[in-house]
Amino acid sequence: MISSIKCTTSSLTKLPLQRPQISNLPTIQNVEQNMSLSLLSSKKPLYLSSTENFALLTKPNRKNVTLCQAYEADRSRPLEINIELPNEEEAQRLKIGLYFATWWALNVVFNIYNKKVLNVFPYPWLTSTLSLAAGSLIMLISWVTRVADSPKVDLDFWKALFPVAMAHTIGHVAATVSMSKVAVSFTHIIKSGEPAFSVLVSRFLLGEPFPMPVYFSLLPIIGGCALAAVTELNFNMIGFMGAMISNLAFVFRNIFSKKGMKGK
Repeated sequence: MISSIKCTTSSLTKLPLQRPQISNLPTIQNVEQNMSLSLLSSKKPLYLSSTENFALLTKPNRKNVTLCQAYEADRSRPLEINIELPNEEEAQRLKIGLYFATWWALNVVFNIYNKKVLNVFPYPWLTSTLSLAAGSLIMLISWVTRVADSPKVDLDFWKALFPVAMAHTIGHVAATVSMSKVAVSFTHIIKSGEPAFSVLVSRFLLGEPFPMPVYFSLLPIIGGCALAAVTELNFNMIGFMGAMISNLAFVFRNIFSKKGMKGK
């Protein structure tokens, strides 16, 4: 028996169209995800942003080994650096030491050139006068050009300066006369006894006592000067007396200048 079925357009439209489902689509999607993960892991390394979820993997009661802290810009603190600067007393001692070294070096150069001049021009009085005049001229030029401060002088200043200038002149001329007659080394060996003259003059003329170790320290100085004078081959009495007078004159120069510095 043959049956017929009529299909109208309205019935066709009411029936939903069913598309075939492919069962392997999820598999393809999984493959693509795996490939993307593999490419991602091969290009860039993965880092852990926090370890809060790994609490089970850490050991309990574990302390931090290293503690790192940083200051913000508004909480920065200056560095505390302690640099010890030399005080005023140490600077003054260094300054005095430089004065002594400069004086000693210039004195050595002066003695050498003074002896050379006296060998060629044996006139110690004129040589001494010219050297003192040259020193005065140098100081006048320094005062005029403002290299050194010019002193404010008055009558009291000249009274205090006069004995110092006389003692310095006598000592300088006597030393030059001594060097013109004997060797420079002999003159300065005798002049090395100036500390003994200074102590003796201060003790007997000024009444300034010194401790006993100071007097005992003078014995090697006096003995060395006596030994050098006795063993000198080219001994000359004028040269010896010139050095001794120079010692005595320079001692008085130091005493007078020390007293004059108290006032001005």
